[in-house]
Amino acid sequence: MARIVKEEEYAAKRNEILDATQRLVFTKGYERMSIQDILDSLGISKGAFYHYFDSKAALLEAFIEHGQDDLDAAFRAIVEDPNLPALDKFQRFFVTLEQTRRSHQVLIADLMRIWFADDNAIVREKVDDVIIQRRAPMLNAIVHQGIEEGVFTTPYPDQAGPVILSITRGMSNAVLKLILAFEQDPDALPYVDEIVAVSAAMAEAVERVLGSSVQLLDRPDAQAVQGWLTALNPETEHTTR
Repeated sequence: MARIVKEEEYAAKRNEILDATQRLVFTKGYERMSIQDILDSLGISKGAFYHYFDSKAALLEAFIEHGQDDLDAAFRAIVEDPNLPALDKFQRFFVTLEQTRRSHQVLIADLMRIWFADDNAIVREKVDDVIIQRRAPMLNAIVHQGIEEGVFTTPYPDQAGPVILSITRGMSNAVLKLILAFEQDPDALPYVDEIVAVSAAMAEAVERVLGSSVQLLDRPDAQAVQGWLTALNPETEHTTR
């Protein structure tokens, strides 16, 4: 029992440090954040910090992993469901991702500016690496199932996951940057049209990678894009068709 309590206390303190790291990453940026900032935020000693993390780099790795755990657990539940066909698994995988984004829409909109700051470049790169490392095998499993069921025709099932994630991550970042760009222009229409087009191109590219004859991913319309623009700046009215 004492060992369990100690393990729980260890995990709780470690998570407290990770929560403080998240606050600092989104206020100061990773490059400007120092270990001393974390110590001051939590009122702990340097020795206490190094009991959990041996460097700032190790802290970054843990911070990124910590942020993906819950969502990846949801993905695994989808992939490992023996009753779901591959098409349903693939679509639910990305619907789950989109629902998570929508549920945190205002928060994401608020954090986008600091996320794309130069001070967080290394964090963005690490996040992309971790996401591909953790999620590509799950997508590969869906693709293999889809080939067996005759709904996917790609000759490269073991490469499909990393390629799909590279496409979706890259295009998603492009969309987020367009959403930010509209702030500098009172006329949102060009950005709305471009975001709709980029999103459609991403979906089509993924479907071509898989050789799918059916539409797998949703294409957001102007109204959906309007929601993101409103979340970014609710006091501004945007012009859409």
